[in-house]
Amino acid sequence: MITSTSNEQIKDIRKLREKKYRQESGTFYVEGIRLVREAMIFPERIKTLILAPELLQSSAAEDAVSEVNKLGVPILEVSKSVFESIGLKENPVGLAAVVKENWHLLNSIRTDKMGLWVGLDSVADPGNLGTIMRTMDAVGAKGLILIDDCTDPYDPSAVRASMGALFDIQLVKTTTDQLVPWISSHQVSTFGTSDSASIDYQKVDYPENMLLLMGSERQGLHPGLSSHVDQMVAIPMAGKSDSLNLAVATAVTLYEIFNQQRKGSN
Repeated sequence: MITSTSNEQIKDIRKLREKKYRQESGTFYVEGIRLVREAMIFPERIKTLILAPELLQSSAAEDAVSEVNKLGVPILEVSKSVFESIGLKENPVGLAAVVKENWHLLNSIRTDKMGLWVGLDSVADPGNLGTIMRTMDAVGAKGLILIDDCTDPYDPSAVRASMGALFDIQLVKTTTDQLVPWISSHQVSTFGTSDSASIDYQKVDYPENMLLLMGSERQGLHPGLSSHVDQMVAIPMAGKSDSLNLAVATAVTLYEIFNQQRKGSN
């Protein structure tokens, strides 16, 4: 059992709060029973499971540890004080993991059977990104394309807000210069939102295979992308507000797409 907060392995885990070290190591940190259980579905991606026996008080935690012991993955036991030094939560439950990131290539997407994908242009807020991933999972979206200077989906705030959804969707990083010719060459059906669009988002028929492009919180969809979108749509608003939070706008649009496709399959 590790009892020193200055242990080198513990220092490395603590560094995963920073994007630089996540990128260098290709790993990220998850904490809590639910997130660790989601990670355990892919045991080959778990680099280290971290346990603090003194904190493992609940039956749910004991059940998770029992499952952990069957996986054959490396386990690191630490003291309560050490776990609290790496933990992100108040009153931690004593269960965490270091997990390998999982990225896909743009050209690996089978566009003839791609289903519903979302592309985010320069999204800055990790909480928004995590919430979008959670909504995507709820509507059965297949993957997320992060375009240009996006925040990190493996940021602790994004991981927490996703509630484990980041384990269930494919993640792709690309640039506008790479994405535009890919959309054109594969004839991908694309849709985007804008407050200046003339067509109501509910007046459009969304196909089974499509890409929904959403702009950044401040700038909206970059002109270099919006000019290549098949259809821009608007979400109507009756009050004084002239825009919605990015995660909310994405959720509203995704659920319209989901409801159309759900009705079409009945």
